[in-house]
Amino acid sequence: MTTEAKKYNNIKLAVGIAEAVISFILLLLFVFFGFSKFLEAGIRNLITGDYFVFLVYIVLIGGASSVLFSPFSFYTGFYLEHKYNLSNQTFSKWIWEGTKGMLVGLAVGLPLIFVFFWLLRSFGILWWIPFGIVVFIFSVILAQVVPVLILPIFYKITPLQNESLKERIIVLCSGVNLKVANIYRFDMSKNTRKANAAFTGLGKTKRILLGDTLLDNYTEDEIETVIAHELGHYKNKHIIKNIFISTVSSFLVFFLVSQLHNLSLKIFGFSSVAEIASLPLLALWGSVIGLIQTPLSNMLSRKFEYEADQYAVVSTNKPEAFIVTLQKLTTQNLGDTDPNPLVEWFFYSHPSIKNRIAKIRDREINNAI
Repeated sequence: MTTEAKKYNNIKLAVGIAEAVISFILLLLFVFFGFSKFLEAGIRNLITGDYFVFLVYIVLIGGASSVLFSPFSFYTGFYLEHKYNLSNQTFSKWIWEGTKGMLVGLAVGLPLIFVFFWLLRSFGILWWIPFGIVVFIFSVILAQVVPVLILPIFYKITPLQNESLKERIIVLCSGVNLKVANIYRFDMSKNTRKANAAFTGLGKTKRILLGDTLLDNYTEDEIETVIAHELGHYKNKHIIKNIFISTVSSFLVFFLVSQLHNLSLKIFGFSSVAEIASLPLLALWGSVIGLIQTPLSNMLSRKFEYEADQYAVVSTNKPEAFIVTLQKLTTQNLGDTDPNPLVEWFFYSHPSIKNRIAKIRDREINNAI
């Protein structure tokens, strides 16, 4: 199983890196050789009005990208998942779920993209200030509507019927002064054999979601430790910290992208930050900054995960149950128990199971001394 898991994760990592590199190179060549200008000019020969030109440009680029990278999506999203017995989807269901995801993405993303373009035209190089504010507000609204409007499009969500487990969860929540009356089961098994649980929503839409693959294969003690881990994030104010950090980070990234985009316009023969053909430069610079940002954000994320693990052990006093749960989840989800340290440092938002268990064991030993 360890060999299979390592192969599975190494293949996904290699394909993901290849896809990102190819995407970056093609986008760079698209701009460098003037194809972006050619596309904008061709659209303007057929359509008038900057916003209509912008819409067609975005749709054509997005459509071409989807077609071009569809082999990658098929390989990692369907073929690989079936090869390693992780998927329950037929090909038609996989296509349908992908189509729903694309439609939801368009419904959510297109208005935001149009707002961005309007701000770019209205504020010029200072677009990053109002857009940062818009993204923050948009994120808060999205966090509230996802559990009640978007998730039901993809999963059947029903109230948890296990009263004993529900009572345990309520008791755990009371330990961190969190009132969560909405505890649900969702049919994760319709797509995958992996298991998971999640805290979603804000305010009145806050809810706990437990995958049926988790509920059907784990004991109540084990599920309790999973919930306790999630509550550890709440107890340690990781949610508030992440909102603050992501907000500051967004403004910083938008600022850097705006400056680099502006500085590189003349190099590629553009005259204005609002020139539609120059927009791929924003994505290119965003990719470069993301390459630097990824390991830094993952380092912080792993720190938060260790803290949440510690709370799970302390609040339940069931370290062995938690360790067993981590091992079972890793096996079921085909996770790599011991990835290359460099890979873990750069790509992993969660510590490897080997390191998580070692931290729990060390704590138990130190407490026993």
